Amino acid sequence: MIDTPLSLRTASEDLAAPFPPLLAEAEHLAATVLVGDHGRRRAGLGDTFWQYRPAQNHDEMRSIDWRRSARSDAQFVQDKEWQIAQSVLMWVDPGASMGFTTLKSGVTKAQRARSLALATAILLLRGGERVGLTGNQLPPKRGEAQIAQMAHLLCATSDADFATPDTRGMLRHSRALFVSDFMGDITEIEAAMTKAADADVRGALVQILDPAEEAFPFDGRTIFESMSGEITHETLKARDLRDRYLDRLAERKDRLAALARTCGWQFHTHHTDQSAASAVLWVYAALERRT
Repeated sequence: MIDTPLSLRTASEDLAAPFPPLLAEAEHLAATVLVGDHGRRRAGLGDTFWQYRPAQNHDEMRSIDWRRSARSDAQFVQDKEWQIAQSVLMWVDPGASMGFTTLKSGVTKAQRARSLALATAILLLRGGERVGLTGNQLPPKRGEAQIAQMAHLLCATSDADFATPDTRGMLRHSRALFVSDFMGDITEIEAAMTKAADADVRGALVQILDPAEEAFPFDGRTIFESMSGEITHETLKARDLRDRYLDRLAERKDRLAALARTCGWQFHTHHTDQSAASAVLWVYAALERRT
């Protein structure tokens, strides 16, 4: 098919349509989250005062704060706040399965995943970090322009039902956030996580699920169809599948949690009917942990 100006414009408008609402939602979500002092506050290189501490044998005389020391019998030095920015790279599942929802609000797993990642990026940028996307899509940088470009790229989708975390472009010793329903091939997810761990990348896995995927409220004759339409299963007794489904879901969660522990990551399951702000707070704290 040959692109015409009209078809190209229509396709571009369809792609850009989710962009402004996503950006507005993420900005609003970040504004509602109070993260307090930035989590990387600790002694290190920098110019900002952090705390006084008693002088030790290895401290040079010129580092003594004589004004503070004059108020006691001990000598004190100033610790400066560590100000080396971290690079945080994000991957948000673009697969078709993320478009699923049973909520009256119409919020899909994809919408929640994008707003969660983007709100976290906004908070990290405000804290002085660099953010970007994996897959060599968007190298980590600072600045408001980075958020706008990230929002635009996050609106892209895939025709495949499931996607695998893309570890390309990940920097050694950086941080990462992977957001997905993680319903795809678990061996591919494990391979991606192992590759990240080998590069000393630490971070967080956030599994996004619709409430129906957690509760399996189906009964009687039911036709189950994947979001791409490639997989279809019809049953007359859906409730008979419930226990087996829930067992497999629990097994998947346990395997993801164990994988995260092994790789030095954090794991969390979030439902689309839950508060998005609480998920942002969890992610922000998880990315600041050092294992």
